[in-house]
Amino acid sequence: MRRYLRVVVLCLACGFCSLLYAFSQLAVSLEEGAGGVGGKPQAAAASWLGGDGRGAGRWVGSAGPAAHHGRRDRCKEFSLCYWNPYWMLPSDVCGMNCFWEAAFRYGVKMQPIERVHLAVVACGERLEETVTMLKSALIFSIKPLQFHIFAEDQLHDSFKGILDSWSFLQTFNYSLYPITFPSENAAEWKKLFKPCASQRLFLPLILKEVDSLLYVDTDILFLRPVDDIWSLLKKFNSTQIAAMAPEHEEPRIGWYNRFARHPYYGKTGVNSGVMLMNMTRMRRKYFKNDMTTVRLRWGDILMPLLKKYKLNITWGDQDLLNIIFFHNPESLFVFPCQWNYRPDHCIYGSNCQEAEEEGIFILHGNRGVYHDDKQPAFRAIYEALRNCSFEDDNIHSLLKPLELELQKTVHTYCGKIYKIFIKQLTKSIQDRYDRPPKER
Repeated sequence: MRRYLRVVVLCLACGFCSLLYAFSQLAVSLEEGAGGVGGKPQAAAASWLGGDGRGAGRWVGSAGPAAHHGRRDRCKEFSLCYWNPYWMLPSDVCGMNCFWEAAFRYGVKMQPIERVHLAVVACGERLEETVTMLKSALIFSIKPLQFHIFAEDQLHDSFKGILDSWSFLQTFNYSLYPITFPSENAAEWKKLFKPCASQRLFLPLILKEVDSLLYVDTDILFLRPVDDIWSLLKKFNSTQIAAMAPEHEEPRIGWYNRFARHPYYGKTGVNSGVMLMNMTRMRRKYFKNDMTTVRLRWGDILMPLLKKYKLNITWGDQDLLNIIFFHNPESLFVFPCQWNYRPDHCIYGSNCQEAEEEGIFILHGNRGVYHDDKQPAFRAIYEALRNCSFEDDNIHSLLKPLELELQKTVHTYCGKIYKIFIKQLTKSIQDRYDRPPKER
């Protein structure tokens, strides 16, 4: 009986050793196969850019840790088996036959770092506005950010100089791209609304390697972490491909329901100044439309829509998006107005209930209100964030002067409810201050 027991124990021991060896070899092979992970972001351009449909922006910058330039080989020709963490091995020994050491190194190297992808289109005199928007995103963000900046050629050097000067933050990368439209209709697309605004329609076709993206206008200010609106992607159901806020909360002052000469989403339309997209789904989906019984993909539906409605649209690319989601309402996730708060929400009295309760999450200063005296509450927030630096003390100390400025705006309807402008901002600054320094 003892003899049989010894045989069983010996077989189990051999089997266990074989299993350890198999796992060790598997871990090492996976590590070697992943040796090229890393590097700077790439941008895939649409087919009208020529070549094989892939191209990088003019500038690709890294404002974080140095980009990966190939895996350094620290291994000798032989390997030793040390059952300890990898940092205890000699610098020139990999311990390639050690399951624990190899698997540990593989696990550390292969943990993906999730980045929030943020896109903006800047033309004309929008440099300062765009930089202020990017600054507001960086001040409060938690996850690292990847900026995709589409700008006219003459703005590229300015963007590069400013963003490179922020490299000490080590919390973002950026890519600069030229303004690009389909060549056969480029002039028509560029003059559709504001210069270059319709570029956003082509982002799913240009950034082919990007799965999800948050597009914002240049006149956006983040008053809470970008991570929070990014997390809404997880709330999409299986049919939803994009998220936007309503154009109006109050139909009596709505533009689409009173004046539009084309289909629009819902009761008052949607505003495209803040648009969260699952671009993988957008590229795959076939859209219902009123031009043909055949469903069309994103790249095929845009030009026919423009030809059909160009005499009836006022707000350019936003109108085209409203037409698309009118015919495909199941594809849109609608988020509350506090994620896209505009002067319309307070110009005649407060009509964004969510902002009254929780504060403004994203401020949208459309109609140039950051640069005139029509809505001084909006301008006060913009100037406070434009002038602040990234130092913790500077950010933490901007609240009191800002509140004093807002108190001077109570002669306007928006100013009368100025506390909603700093309610979430106060919380975001405090949350940032409470985080460990390395996470700010």
